[in-house]
Amino acid sequence: MSDPRHHDVLIIGGGNAGISLAAKLLRDGCRNLAVVEPKRTHHYRPLLSYVASGMATLDDLRRPQADVIPDGCHWYPDEVTGVDPGSNLVHLRGGEVLHGTDVVVCPGSEVDWDAIPGTREAIATPAAATSYLPDSAAKTWALLSSVTDGTVAFVVSERHVPCAPVALKPLLTATDHWRRTGVLDAIDVHLLVEGEALVAQQRADHELRAALESFGVRTRFSTTVDSVDSDLQTLRLASPDGNSSGATEELRYDALYVAPPHRAPAWVASSGLATPDSGGFVAVDPYTLQHVEHPALWGLGDVADVQTLPSGGALRRQVPVVAHNIAARRIGAPMRRYEGYTVAPVTTDRRHLLLAEYDRDGSPDPTFRFPDLVRPRRSLLVFDRYLEPPIYWHRLLRGKVS
Repeated sequence: MSDPRHHDVLIIGGGNAGISLAAKLLRDGCRNLAVVEPKRTHHYRPLLSYVASGMATLDDLRRPQADVIPDGCHWYPDEVTGVDPGSNLVHLRGGEVLHGTDVVVCPGSEVDWDAIPGTREAIATPAAATSYLPDSAAKTWALLSSVTDGTVAFVVSERHVPCAPVALKPLLTATDHWRRTGVLDAIDVHLLVEGEALVAQQRADHELRAALESFGVRTRFSTTVDSVDSDLQTLRLASPDGNSSGATEELRYDALYVAPPHRAPAWVASSGLATPDSGGFVAVDPYTLQHVEHPALWGLGDVADVQTLPSGGALRRQVPVVAHNIAARRIGAPMRRYEGYTVAPVTTDRRHLLLAEYDRDGSPDPTFRFPDLVRPRRSLLVFDRYLEPPIYWHRLLRGKVS
């Protein structure tokens, strides 16, 4: 093996987390920085839920990856196959080996098709879709807007789904659409939630429950989908008492939306970056985001076990923490702490949106004390849909976070 190519900071992942951090580090003076990212197209993923709601297109959220790589940052357009955490070596599929004084792991997560057998096959049919894959997000609104009667099922997992509450956007915009077109009474709408709440912030949860009730949605909590039969268009359900055998409950659907479980890339666990307690995700100190065993290795974003809801908004607090702590570790300075802030912007109908901001304990953690952003507002929907994307492209991806 030839000598590995060295970088002062090596970032695995060129999504929101990786690019925001790279730009921030460059602004802070880092001069030998690299990002490993195999995808040639960069997605602003929060808009996928709007694509699935008929309020955006894929063109609105796509940019060439080359356009978002910061000037002064080296880009390796290759896949990572493994990491040697003890030596900070990163192995690429093309055979190259890289070394970083510090290595930051933030490749995001991926859909775990194995978690609910039959889901992959169902999503491939005309009767089912998800907003968590770009092509299927575009399919979602075509499916939902064409429904005029029958049973529609919305399934929301709580197993590492990135910003799971935004899965309610297609649901609540669709029910609004059905009411406006006069077909809502002919549609039996089921929401199957794996957790015990829609969102961990209590007031926001109350607002969302009220919105669902106003549209007549049948909501069931602590309900897991064990499997999907795409041929019969049925869901096999496990009730709160765990009855998934014997008198099995089934729900037939005419249209299905799924917010599916997610997992970390397989090489995370095979590289020893996970622990039994982290569920296959990168095991980090949830406050400093430093790996629990390897001090020169860091994790952030959806791939890291930070014990709070993964979301794009959470990165606004995580990125400055990692940028500061990389430098602090080297000189023995105090580290900054990430208190678990996360955010879920959810529509309550086609014109209003609320913003749930909270910490890892579910306590409110609003960016602004006034106005009350948990109250659904038209202005919030306008901000989230039309003003946040330019902020993302022109500020966050340029390292202007603090």
